[in-house]
Amino acid sequence: MNDLVKNDEYYDDFSKIIEMIETRRYNAYRKVNEELIALYWDIGCFVSRQLESHRWGSKVVGSLALFLKQKYPTLKGFDRSGIYRMKQFYELYKDDEIVAPLARQLSWTNNILIMARSKTREEREFYIKMAIKNNYSKAELNRQFSSAYYERYMLSNGKALQSTTKTIDEGDFPNTKLLDLYSLEFLDLPNEYSESDLRKAIIKNLKNFILEIGKSFTFVGEEYRVQVGDEDFFIDLLFYNRDLSCLVAFELKVGKFMPEYVSKMDFYLEALDRQERKNNENPSVGIILCADKDEKIVEYSMSRTMSPTMVAKYKLNLIDKKILENKLNEISIMVEENEKI
Repeated sequence: MNDLVKNDEYYDDFSKIIEMIETRRYNAYRKVNEELIALYWDIGCFVSRQLESHRWGSKVVGSLALFLKQKYPTLKGFDRSGIYRMKQFYELYKDDEIVAPLARQLSWTNNILIMARSKTREEREFYIKMAIKNNYSKAELNRQFSSAYYERYMLSNGKALQSTTKTIDEGDFPNTKLLDLYSLEFLDLPNEYSESDLRKAIIKNLKNFILEIGKSFTFVGEEYRVQVGDEDFFIDLLFYNRDLSCLVAFELKVGKFMPEYVSKMDFYLEALDRQERKNNENPSVGIILCADKDEKIVEYSMSRTMSPTMVAKYKLNLIDKKILENKLNEISIMVEENEKI
């Protein structure tokens, strides 16, 4: 029956009906979620004010939880700890005119996760915006916390590539800044592996890889062939980035970065721009993904090129979040001291 429908002359029309149904279902879910978050906000506000005015003692919250359980036996999330989460939710955002409306767009589960795992107002805002932009599930959002995505993002140089400056506003993070350090702990590779093993592992775990590099990436192909003259050349991985409106070529290296990698990537990007790039697209971008890199060698290699290429490093295990936090704090202190001078 499905094959008959696909071959039917009305298939495109039927597909539009499906889109309408899915859009309305999603909008209905959003509306229900907004009402639920508004309820938690109102309850949090009421409890906060009762406690602040000393009309209630802390034991009253426990009594409220028991009362609600008797009144609504099947209602979940209204135990003592749940009510205190609502209070925390209200108190965190009540004076924040920017973040408060954004937090109301998230599911309660994601809000709880962000409140529990974020340490600063800036980090909360970052993950709230990321979760909205990428429509993260709880598992996906939790993974970004565990991989220290915020710290890696803030520590990345964010080189202004030619293809990104036309479409990206750095003030509106999280944007499509390409990271200097990627966490590929999900690949589960052995101690010894080849570039082919790395590529195959990424393809096998493509969903997680796209979660790591950004959900605006769409996979185009592996060992993507470009023909120049009478010879064939193969790009390890090719993606299209919807936000950047350009093709993004990945070259995978299992060792340290070498200067000659830049000229090879330049060659690939030139071939892509001449043969594959459409008139409405930005110039192609290259990412050389290495197991290690010497920043000084990278700087020298890139100093005389205008190539829209960046060199990034990857780790096959979860990065120590504490080390990155300390490094970020050191930079913040240095910036504050320089501003005082």
